[in-house]
Amino acid sequence: MISYLEFEKPVAALEARIAELRATAQAGDLDLSGEIAKLQAKSAELLTQTYRALTPWQKTQVARHPSRPHFHDYIARMFTDFMPLGGDRAFGEDQAIIGGPAKLFGRRVMVIGHEKGNDTQSRLRHNFGMGKPEGYRKAVRLMDLAGRFGLPVVTLVDTSGAFPGVEAEERGQAEAIARSTETCLGLPVPMVAVIVGEGGSGGAVALASAERVLMLEHAVYAVISPEGCASILWRTSDKAAEAAEAMKVTAQDLLGLGVIDRIVPEPMGGAHRDPAAAAASLAQVLSEELETLSAKSPETLRKLRAERFLAIGA
Repeated sequence: MISYLEFEKPVAALEARIAELRATAQAGDLDLSGEIAKLQAKSAELLTQTYRALTPWQKTQVARHPSRPHFHDYIARMFTDFMPLGGDRAFGEDQAIIGGPAKLFGRRVMVIGHEKGNDTQSRLRHNFGMGKPEGYRKAVRLMDLAGRFGLPVVTLVDTSGAFPGVEAEERGQAEAIARSTETCLGLPVPMVAVIVGEGGSGGAVALASAERVLMLEHAVYAVISPEGCASILWRTSDKAAEAAEAMKVTAQDLLGLGVIDRIVPEPMGGAHRDPAAAAASLAQVLSEELETLSAKSPETLRKLRAERFLAIGA
């Protein structure tokens, strides 16, 4: 069952009416197919109009949708032979960041990403996708393995930010994030990062410092959440919508600014409405990007990463 966002209420009303007519037709053996078809067409048109005119704040809400596909969903639909590798070999295991070798259309890769969870229990287990130092150190370990064995690295970024708790700071959160970012930039193998939902602050950059950075159509990427920005600038989170507009958090804005390289289309209504189609689209784009990068030397790959990040804001 679809969970509707506030701005989707007109669509929700139409789809509820369609469900009622279907139930009535089944219960009374009536032929309401014509009326249902008209309402379905009207609902599809309204959904299209709504999603073609989303504001940055509405896109932020879509990126955070509770039913939006997460790391495990993409693994199940896009990759084969995934073997998760755990632990940072220093402190422990962090379930917010998961990774391991896998195959994408037969190509061996190292895939790493944030997992937010899909229900209360799994969200708590994965800490809502907010990585701790041990998670980023695990990512470093996996990227080092990828470099050693010549595996391209694919990262799926979806986090509101790195975990800000006292224990994370005690264990060196800033150093772990910096080390992960440094490892990304120095990889001798191709790396493609994808912002699949939220890309929040250094917690996202630590897995997104690649030579190719992609974003799903309704994902967002920023140094701080719109609520956090509003709280700093206006002393209230009520102005989050204005903050999102000013911050240029959308894929469309960031493509124009040169922060990302490509936008991956989503099914109409967002990836949560058709996760299989979203995964199929992303898998195809990733395959194309990796094929393009596969012939480049380690020196060229490092140069490409340096050039793309030094060019931002120039």
